[in-house]
Amino acid sequence: MEGPPSNDLCSVCHGSFTTPCQANCSHWFCGNCIMLVWHHGSAVQPCKCPLCRRQITLLVPTEDSLGQRHDPEVARVLGNIETYNRLFGGRETGLVQRMQDLPFLLRRLLRELMDPHRTLPLVIRARVYIAMILSAVYIISPVDIIPEGILGIVGLLDDLLIVLICFLHVAALYRSVLYFRHGGS
Repeated sequence: MEGPPSNDLCSVCHGSFTTPCQANCSHWFCGNCIMLVWHHGSAVQPCKCPLCRRQITLLVPTEDSLGQRHDPEVARVLGNIETYNRLFGGRETGLVQRMQDLPFLLRRLLRELMDPHRTLPLVIRARVYIAMILSAVYIISPVDIIPEGILGIVGLLDDLLIVLICFLHVAALYRSVLYFRHGGS
């Protein structure tokens, strides 16, 4: 999905999306609407999603919006989104926030890895593949920190922990790509 669902409306203005952007909670908003929500609250803190109340720490505009940068109104909204991402997108987030962002970031990363027209930097792509391969090798190998043969189902905990760490690493890498692509300096 390159944009919001076709039958969906912005939850702030209840109209069709203009300069749509997706928040790290996976909800879609008009770029201008979510900026109004942020300006209505504290300008020194990220705003909360009007739907799920999670902190919005990253806003990703659609490719179509980025292609309309020549329009002064779209350029103004995209500039505000870039400022927002610069202020809040690069912040260190807690483990709970990272776990909540994991599905959003992994879905977008998978879509980008499968799309031949999108290009991730080679270094990031290589790090993603290496992390996945190393975690798969650890899980498949008979050498374990907690052996399954002795402790049964409890022995799977180290494998699950390795998978979780791998996914968190991959999501953090992709978040940094999105951050620099949509607002980082």
